[in-house]
Amino acid sequence: MHLNAARYAGFNTTAIHAGQDPDPLTGAVIPPIYQTSTFVQDGINVLRSGHEYSRGSNPTRNGFETQLAALEHGAAGFAFASGLAAEDALLRALLRPGDHIVLGGDGYGGTNRLVNHLLGPWGVANTAVDITDLAAVAAAIRPGETALLWVETPSNPLLQIADLAGWAALAHDAGALLVVDNTFASPYLQRPLDLGADVVVHSTTKYIGGHSDVLGGAVVVADTDFRGKALAEAVGYQQFAGGAVAGPQDCYLAARGLKTLGLRMERHDSNALALAEWLRDQPGIAEVLYPGLPEHPGHELAARQMSGFGGIISLRFAAGEAAPAHLPSPRSCSRSPSASVGSNHWSVTARR
Repeated sequence: MHLNAARYAGFNTTAIHAGQDPDPLTGAVIPPIYQTSTFVQDGINVLRSGHEYSRGSNPTRNGFETQLAALEHGAAGFAFASGLAAEDALLRALLRPGDHIVLGGDGYGGTNRLVNHLLGPWGVANTAVDITDLAAVAAAIRPGETALLWVETPSNPLLQIADLAGWAALAHDAGALLVVDNTFASPYLQRPLDLGADVVVHSTTKYIGGHSDVLGGAVVVADTDFRGKALAEAVGYQQFAGGAVAGPQDCYLAARGLKTLGLRMERHDSNALALAEWLRDQPGIAEVLYPGLPEHPGHELAARQMSGFGGIISLRFAAGEAAPAHLPSPRSCSRSPSASVGSNHWSVTARR
């Protein structure tokens, strides 16, 4: 299925077919895993189907990238070895020393570590803001310096909701780009590019992979130019030159996960709402943070820009930080400070 044609199909149909054409040699309905580093040439610099070396192009990775880009309604997708590898490649593709980022104050800790401890010494500054306060976002923009606005919504771990159309308008008025971490929502529940964002990033380890058996990340870009270069060209060159690409086996597993993403997200969403409604009536629970609950401050906004509220719930305990240490550990629940979300396993993670 062609990328543009996929935009007119239903989500689940697109997930199954975009970038996943049957194998032309054997007719296999599932594309094979091209577990190879190098491709034979039909002559000096005469590449067969454009493939030479798997860092630059691999059919398994290319298919997954097309599949994800179609689901996010993007112009192009790029797969990386991890979510942070994807973020690092994006930032290095677009930024230069002296640039400034407006960064969502509630977001994945790995992103904050990357921006502050790796990009900071390189000369990239950032200002953290309350993602729910557009006035604070506007005030943090430095004219002539701010190159990116970066937000995760729903946020990790407090599940705050950012007004993506509002963030996009502020970014574009400043000549900057809006990057949205869509990991917690997935493209099934939210498509930031349709709301004005320029770039979407994912940890494909989470909902997209969905089975706790693959590590990966991705960048999906709109058909947009920045500093005289198409985003797809800039990120594509960084992916090739930097080399943090996802391997073919990982891309196969992530592509398999995408094919059932819609069904899994519907169940994640319904289970989370039922659990959140039950938890808010339990003794010892001071607050349930879940955007699907009417009392959540971002509930109405989430209902407008998402098609569901996701499968993550955050809690505040009446006993404070001591409470998570006394949580029960049934066999159906894994408890770990570094648990990964979005799989078919329960997980409980304590913020430290």
